[in-house]
Amino acid sequence: GVFAGPDAVKSVSVMEGDSVSLESGVTEIQTHDLIMWTFGRPEAPIAQINKQAGIFSTYDGPDGRFRDRVKLDNQTGSLTITNTRTTHSGLYQVIDGMTLTTHRFNVTVYARLPYPVISRDCSSSSSSSCSLLCSVLNVGHVTLSWYKGNSLLSSISASDLSISLSLPLEVEYQDKNSYSCVLNNPISNQTQHLDITQLCHTCSATLYITENLCSLDPISYKRIWRHFVSHPDSTRTSRRRLFGVCINICKTYFLECLLICNTSTGRFLSDVK
Repeated sequence: GVFAGPDAVKSVSVMEGDSVSLESGVTEIQTHDLIMWTFGRPEAPIAQINKQAGIFSTYDGPDGRFRDRVKLDNQTGSLTITNTRTTHSGLYQVIDGMTLTTHRFNVTVYARLPYPVISRDCSSSSSSSCSLLCSVLNVGHVTLSWYKGNSLLSSISASDLSISLSLPLEVEYQDKNSYSCVLNNPISNQTQHLDITQLCHTCSATLYITENLCSLDPISYKRIWRHFVSHPDSTRTSRRRLFGVCINICKTYFLECLLICNTSTGRFLSDVK
């Protein structure tokens, strides 16, 4: 268990779902001892010992949040909160009625961390670099960071509960360095490693095709496009969808190709039907 001196507030951190034990400061309950545990401000009683009267009680606390979670040691007066939730974060006080001594604990219950998700952002990528986004949803009191090897590149923090975080990163397609996205709080962390080859090759291929096709005359454009969609696994629907993606990227990022893209659309869609 955790012990706090009478003149200090002891900070305690625990992972959600785990148990936390707080010491009363009493080695052994004596016949005339009176022990009261409270939670929060204003103080709400959550446990009480009056040995002489035979009272060894626990209470559900505010909103019933401590129901079936409070265990009281009848010999020492120590308190254990089981299966903790973030709502159990707060100030705990134990008062010894005989000595009028108060021990205080500031308990923080941290939610279990999800793994961060790394996704590519093709709309922001170029022919030489890949734009990535590391994201987490519904987190609080955490820091999200990008690392290159062991070196910190960037980070963003959230102190509020239930917030979403995103952190961008841009890498070269041929970059051989090791990158990772780390989500952490004071007592735990989750790491997602970046596989540049797996995440960035699609963007690279699409942008390469659109950059080169859009710069060609319609006849060369048609010849290369036929070769591109001739793979035996490509269906009519997937070919048309992929062509649409290329056209959209061409329109958005290569304005000088806009005329070719527009005048060629009908011609090539009829070719791949």
